[in-house]
Amino acid sequence: MRYSPIDPSLFVEHRNHLKARLKPNSISVFHSSDVMPTSADGRLTFVQHSDIFYLCGIDQEETILVVCPDVQEEKHREILFVRETSELIAIWEGSKYTQEQATAISGIQTVYWTREFEAVFRTLVIESETIYLNTNEHLRAEVAVETRDQRFLKECMDKYPLHHYERLAPIMHTLRAIKSRMETDLIQKACHITEKAFRRLLRFIRPGVWEFEVEAEIIHEFLMNRSRGPAYPSIIASGASACILHYENNDRQCRDGELLLMDFGAEYAGYASDLTRTVPVSGRFSPRQKAVYNAVLRVQKAATAMLIPGNTLTEYQKAVGLLMEKELVDLGLLTLTDIHNQSVNTPAYKKFFMHGTSHHLGLNVHDYGNRYRFFEAGMVFTVEPGIYIREEGIGIRIENDIVITTDGPVDLMKDIPVEAEEIEMLMTSDNHHPA
Repeated sequence: MRYSPIDPSLFVEHRNHLKARLKPNSISVFHSSDVMPTSADGRLTFVQHSDIFYLCGIDQEETILVVCPDVQEEKHREILFVRETSELIAIWEGSKYTQEQATAISGIQTVYWTREFEAVFRTLVIESETIYLNTNEHLRAEVAVETRDQRFLKECMDKYPLHHYERLAPIMHTLRAIKSRMETDLIQKACHITEKAFRRLLRFIRPGVWEFEVEAEIIHEFLMNRSRGPAYPSIIASGASACILHYENNDRQCRDGELLLMDFGAEYAGYASDLTRTVPVSGRFSPRQKAVYNAVLRVQKAATAMLIPGNTLTEYQKAVGLLMEKELVDLGLLTLTDIHNQSVNTPAYKKFFMHGTSHHLGLNVHDYGNRYRFFEAGMVFTVEPGIYIREEGIGIRIENDIVITTDGPVDLMKDIPVEAEEIEMLMTSDNHHPA
């Protein structure tokens, strides 16, 4: 693996939290992701399911985790099933985890080969009353492909129809919303790698470069720092393309006088970072661009201060909306009449700031979490307000990653340049500009 080993105590702690929420005499099952095909004999790079990684740290296909705290045989209260290697597999794909290696990574003492799952699982199910199965219940999920978890759900309910079934997703959403210190340290590492990439870009960006060249600089820096790569597809949007929220073409040439919006983040040890910065292609903001930029920055700073225990996403977004409303009036984009005539469900500011301000961050860039849950210490959120003026070809978003603590919000990206003057200085300094 590219990243430094993770202390297995993290995964032991996560499993203990899971066990505490399971009903008596129950068994829970987690499957790894599939290796996804493309066409012919092609396939995508394997990406582990974040739930199974959260609980055992095994980053390999065909892995199954079984947790059943109350079974009679103590060695079967936690079982890991991993793909058995062979000389042929080693030649073509490289070595797979040995059982001893799987134990060292996960802290699970009982490790079997995946081919042994059916026989072992049957004996445990017969002892159990409740079966917990995993489904994707993320509000933004668009599940078009049947997963290993879904296939197993059908098979299990067909074979054992008289058992009581429960959902794992609500438990995982509760657990994963709160990050331990070890987890926030891993996110911080991802943020540090992202900072290196951004500082590299400030030396590289100039009129005439292509968006995909900027993306290439990002990927280079990520890989050089032990990241697997971007935590999500990078958005490198120049000019009016910055007003397309999920722009991913990255195929336009950057021009003098335009802004370049860059939304990217490194993955490290499975954990995501998520940064957005908007910079002037020429190295200098125009007065209008700087006015809009500073308006977004003021909202971003004020929103960050609201990430405190006890607040909620609903109230938080309302408060951010009022801040943005004032900034848009000051910029001449909204009038008091617009605000007076707005509807409750469609605030006037949504014309220029149409997305949410924050989302949970962790093993997924849009991580698990209940939108109605009160903010708690240990939650990690992005803060990413933006103003998009399509008529002027201006799209500006500024985003940092924040940990909520009892002592106030902690900015994991506080060292990444964000002030307009600092960005201009770094982009135009002789020491920073390419020859």
